[in-house]
Amino acid sequence: MSCDNIGLLCGDCMKSSHLHLPFHRIQRWNGHFFLKVPLKSLGLRIQLGHARGALCPKPETAWGDDFVIIDIDGVHTLGVDYCACGGSSKSQVDQLLERRLYPATTVNPKTAATFRVLEVFEILQYESKVSPYELYNTISRLTDNTGIVEIKDRYPSFLRMVHEWRHLKLLKRAMRGHDPTRSAGETKEGECALLCPPCPHPNINMPEGWEKTSPKKHALDACFRLKRKDVSSEKADPGLSRGFSYFVENSKFTAHLEKHEDEVEPKSTCSRHDAVNLADVSPGQGYAASGIATVECARHNMKRPSAVCDLQKGERCVIYLPFCTFYISYDIACQWSKYLLERITKIDPESPILRSEAKRRFLVPKFHLPAHIAACQTKFAFMFTPGAGLGDGEAPERGWGEANPLAPSTREMGPGTRRDTLDYNFGDYNWRKIVDLGSSLGKKMDTALSKVAENTIAHSELEETLDTGMVKAWTESMVAWERDPANNPNPFEMTVVIPTQVAVRRALADEEAAAISAGTDTSLSPDISPSVLISRGIDLEADQRALKAEMKQTWTHSRDRELTRVQLRSNALIRRIEAWYQILQLYIPATILLRQKATGPKTIAPYDLQLWLPSEIGTKAPIDTRLIEIEYQLRVAQAQEALTTLRRCLQRRVTVYDLKKRWLRGQAPNTKALNLLAQIEGQISTAKGEYRQARLSLLTLGAMLGKVGLEEFYRPLEDSDIRAMSAPDVNERAEETMTAKQKEKAKRRTHETQRTVSWIWRHASATEDNHTEYEAEMIKVEWAKSRARAARFHEEVKIVREEMKRTIRFFEWKEKEWYKRADAKQAQEGADEDYKDGLQAYAKRQGAICLGLRRKFEHMWAGVDVRIAAAMAEISNPAQYYARSSTTPVLCIDSEVADAYIVVHRMVYYVNTPVHAVLADKGLIVFGMVH
Repeated sequence: MSCDNIGLLCGDCMKSSHLHLPFHRIQRWNGHFFLKVPLKSLGLRIQLGHARGALCPKPETAWGDDFVIIDIDGVHTLGVDYCACGGSSKSQVDQLLERRLYPATTVNPKTAATFRVLEVFEILQYESKVSPYELYNTISRLTDNTGIVEIKDRYPSFLRMVHEWRHLKLLKRAMRGHDPTRSAGETKEGECALLCPPCPHPNINMPEGWEKTSPKKHALDACFRLKRKDVSSEKADPGLSRGFSYFVENSKFTAHLEKHEDEVEPKSTCSRHDAVNLADVSPGQGYAASGIATVECARHNMKRPSAVCDLQKGERCVIYLPFCTFYISYDIACQWSKYLLERITKIDPESPILRSEAKRRFLVPKFHLPAHIAACQTKFAFMFTPGAGLGDGEAPERGWGEANPLAPSTREMGPGTRRDTLDYNFGDYNWRKIVDLGSSLGKKMDTALSKVAENTIAHSELEETLDTGMVKAWTESMVAWERDPANNPNPFEMTVVIPTQVAVRRALADEEAAAISAGTDTSLSPDISPSVLISRGIDLEADQRALKAEMKQTWTHSRDRELTRVQLRSNALIRRIEAWYQILQLYIPATILLRQKATGPKTIAPYDLQLWLPSEIGTKAPIDTRLIEIEYQLRVAQAQEALTTLRRCLQRRVTVYDLKKRWLRGQAPNTKALNLLAQIEGQISTAKGEYRQARLSLLTLGAMLGKVGLEEFYRPLEDSDIRAMSAPDVNERAEETMTAKQKEKAKRRTHETQRTVSWIWRHASATEDNHTEYEAEMIKVEWAKSRARAARFHEEVKIVREEMKRTIRFFEWKEKEWYKRADAKQAQEGADEDYKDGLQAYAKRQGAICLGLRRKFEHMWAGVDVRIAAAMAEISNPAQYYARSSTTPVLCIDSEVADAYIVVHRMVYYVNTPVHAVLADKGLIVFGMVH
């Protein structure tokens, strides 16, 4: 069954052909059908202690002569003989290991697992999160799936072997077998954890003066899915690793918790965060741990040594790990940071974070930030924090996606086995991140370089529209805040309340109430005051736009129900407008004559009726200045609300398009997405109409009130301006939803609409001194955000480049360490030559892996410095940026010359750009013009 040879063999031939294949499954013809039989029934035995095929003159049969070996395709009962002739001085355990069989016990072993099945299970669990139970049952059913044959139950033994196997490999990979001064039991806490190569590590990958330039960035989070039931105990299941990797050492951690067992967590002063308000809630009946908490490298999503712990009551048991200069990101950092220093003082008064010169900034991950109050969204934002680059702080959330599938199996484990299992999986998670560093850091650099020139030039262009003295003052204020955010005002916070129509109407109502009290009320109607009159007029405008949009959706053959609804709505609008006219003529009597002159023979649709607000009348008739001022205030709020709605809907549209393109499959989900997009498009259209109407009205009212500079502040809103901040395309529509004509039109667009962020995201000029207090404040905040965006992209370029250098230096150090360890135990007494050879071979192989990764990454990042220089050149000369952004990439290649081959990577050649490369040392010359 396991052989490629499908021919029939006699018993002796079958036995001889399987001397080196003892774990194959065979079948014997019983006269009626083929029946599964073990190779042991043919007399096949495995002789240990000698070369394969050789016989021992004095074999010692394994105890009971029913040795069970678990392999990848079956649970085999075989005959196993040890060497007792003196030809091998090795113990029974060593003889099994020599044949790549891992014994379940060290005394009279009767069960073993092949190295192959242990290796397969290790990788299989890392990839698919399969449990030992599931794999063992799979192997058992491969052995016999009928239930007729009784298979020896070796599941408990398999559990033990898997656990020991992974623990030994953990120690091997951490150089513990190559340390002549300490045994495995003397392993230090966190010593077996895989370090993050791009992160700063003193004396490993850091240059001189690193204390001033390399802050660490850490993200914290907790996961409540990885619970553990209250089964077994620390005494019965202490685990093999006592804080050697990612979990903290349990006895110290438990002692720390007992000191603070009765401590009550203060309630949240921000939003109602469950992580804060439910911090004192027990994990529930039958559970010993409500989840786990972790500290991760925020830049590269890797678990840190001794940085994982169990949660006992909610999300409160995160302990501090000593850093240098650092940023800490946590979902509830706004609350958690308040008492952190006080708690660290109780744990370790000498901690580096408590030093007066320590720099510490607390941040909230980008995805979680919108759930916080407005003050937190500016104080704890990554984008507004100097030195944060383009980080987002969501590293732990990504890690939970890998670990959560382990929850069904780990919740049933004892405490020690569960910690070890999670440790092994966290180690593999880190290893995959390390192997992928070439690609991940390359992508980060691509992202930074693709936008650094765009955002920097956009900010420069914005500053050109602002007063130089004002920019200088703002810059000084922002630099002071970046240096000491605790004692300086936050430049990103609006100190002036954003004007909304509701707020303006409330203020106008308060003014009229004060006038009534003072006896100076000028209202001409007992029911309708001047502010109510203008407010109703603006509301009628909105009703007209809504009716017009609805009527566009109907046609002659629409259903009667739809036509009736639209007609009734139209009739109601006409009656409201007529009623409004009656009040309007009290305040502006000239509207009677104006309406008569505007009346023609043609019937005017209700949504096209003129409302004769002051902005529509203009200079055609005298109007009370108070009415003009009221409409001006309401129009300002209307314009700001429309732009706010427009920006929000544009970002939502990009998010939904991306979600639809990347994740949604099938008719039902896509139909829902398209319906949502249709709703968003309708909101965008409404906001667009509101802003355009408000702008026209403001320009007219401003001229009537003698205001200047409004055209610079309230710019015309073209269709080409209605685009998201991150997307150059006008409509940001998914490529698959565009017709060929639309794609061609998009390609022909000039770079004027693509060269910078649309003005709606960095809106207005502050060169005039007659803006309202809110307008001036908004300009300052938009300038600060623009400056922060440009700075973060610059930082990201520098950070990623330094991370690439640190990664290379890390692997250089690691390679040297392994080569030094290759001979570290040569002086140990009693070590035989085979043992020494094994130590050397393993260490040299690990060193070669480090060398291979270093060379691979060096090749992948070979052209980075040239690309950085090109981006900086575009910033110095924006004409180069505009020339590049106006062309279409047609070829993407890059030549990296190695000793014996050429690696094709990425450089972008543009239309009508000469392409040339001279590789004289390889005899290769490439030149020409790409069209």
